[in-house]
Amino acid sequence: MVNLDDAIIARLESHGETFEILLDPAVMDLIKQGKKVNISEYMAVEDVFKNAGKGTRPAEDKVKEVFGTDDVSAIAEKIIEKGEVQMTSEQRKEMLDAKRHRVVAYIAANAINPQTKLPHPYTRIELALDEVKFRVDMFKPLEKEIDEAMKLLRPLIPIRFEKSRIAIRLKGEDYGRCFDDMINYGVVDREEWTQDGSWIGLMEIPAGLVPELTEKLKHKTKGSASVKLIN
Repeated sequence: MVNLDDAIIARLESHGETFEILLDPAVMDLIKQGKKVNISEYMAVEDVFKNAGKGTRPAEDKVKEVFGTDDVSAIAEKIIEKGEVQMTSEQRKEMLDAKRHRVVAYIAANAINPQTKLPHPYTRIELALDEVKFRVDMFKPLEKEIDEAMKLLRPLIPIRFEKSRIAIRLKGEDYGRCFDDMINYGVVDREEWTQDGSWIGLMEIPAGLVPELTEKLKHKTKGSASVKLIN
């Protein structure tokens, strides 16, 4: 459990009352990474305060009215989700920048320009989101952030999420060194070995990742790998 001197305050103001909890700063890194956490394990004190600095507590009937429960863990989760976390401007900027990067990276990896069937470069997506003034929310689920970013991008650039089906052909001696790369991008749903000892497999992967996987396989096989787009 974190030392009280090192704890940060999460605060929610509702129904004319203030509700505060004391947290281990480490929990914010986990939330930033999108991990599911048991908030009670990161509370410096398993209690809800009206003013954490003074140690005063809100009235029990107000707690019930606002949160509908007296379970401290459930209350803490709602305070973090709907309230504000006291942190330095540097910490907040770092967390927001990291989350924004995840949104842009996901779109760059999974979306394409339907006119060219090619992915948009990371920088193109980033600049487009700057143009539409997209802002991430520290506590909004990543999936919702991505949906919001795509809604803002569509009127500006031709873009959509799409899967591609590809056929890969490798020399037998290259299969082992390429296998881990392939399964990191998708599932091989059909495969066979040919009479000349080559391996052929069919995969479905995010369309935006086809060039990246192709480059990796070409590098691993000194250019002998064949990757063909089926659809």
